[in-house]
Order: sequence, then C-alpha cells, then structure tokens
Amino acid sequence: MFNRKIDKETYISFITENKEMLYRVAFSYLHDETKSLDAVDEAVYQGYAHRHDLKEPKYLKTWVTRILINECLKIIRKGKRELSMDVLPEDSQNLGEDLIHLKIAVNNLPEDLRKVVILRYFGGFTISETAEILEIPNGTVSTRSRKALKILKIEISD
Repeated sequence: MFNRKIDKETYISFITENKEMLYRVAFSYLHDETKSLDAVDEAVYQGYAHRHDLKEPKYLKTWVTRILINECLKIIRKGKRELSMDVLPEDSQNLGEDLIHLKIAVNNLPEDLRKVVILRYFGGFTISETAEILEIPNGTVSTRSRKALKILKIEISD
C-alpha cells in the first residue's frame, strides 16, 4: 500500500492558507484571543509533529481542525469552564444591529446545533467535513443545520 506523506512545504502552505479559519474555530470555542492563539499554535505544532500519521492527505483540513478542537476542549477542561459560545468570530469594526441579533440567536441554540452552525457557516466547512470533525453522520449534520437555520430564522424575524 502506498502511503503519501505530507511534506513540510505542503503543511506550511496549508497552515498559511487556513490560519484565519483555524483561529475563528478556536475563538468560537474559547472566546479569548490569547487562549485561541495558544490553541491554534499547539494544534499547528501537533499537526506538524504527527503529519506523517495522516493516512489520506486529502483529509488534512479536517484532521488539523479536529486536533484544534481537541486542544480547545483541553483548554476548557483545564479552566474548568463549561463550553459556551458567548462570542462568535467577527470583524470587530462594524457590529451592525443585525449581527448582534444573529450572535444572540446563535448563542441561544442548543450546543449540538450551535457546533454545526459554527463549523458550517463561520468555519466554512462542508457537510462531510463537519460530520468528520464532529464524528457524526452526514445526515445528522444536514438535519441539525436545517433545524438550526429554521430556529435562527424565527429568532431573527422576531
């Protein structure tokens, strides 16, 4: 069996292209700039150190994101805080009233729906990538996504 490895240049290029997305995902979990940067740094390091363990290079994005989520959860456990997403990633320049309502509505979603929304719409992941990251079936991601959007539509229209 031929196992393609991720070389140093490919990995560095991938991280350079995806660093903002990784930060947004970390910030969605941790709500703290410093902790988010620490989580991304550690995930990037762990991914680099173990890049030869990845069996399919096409899964690099979901693999590194899964490492990042595990790092975020480790930081949360160390801080003995519950996972809450009071703050969503944002460009802190122009906070329109609509964005504030959207943030509140997303934060009020049940955790399982909120995770799907954050990965799909703030992280830019596909249904299959989201399913792999959360370790749930594709159909569950689709169902949760539809359910969350239906709830958000009602919340925002009020």
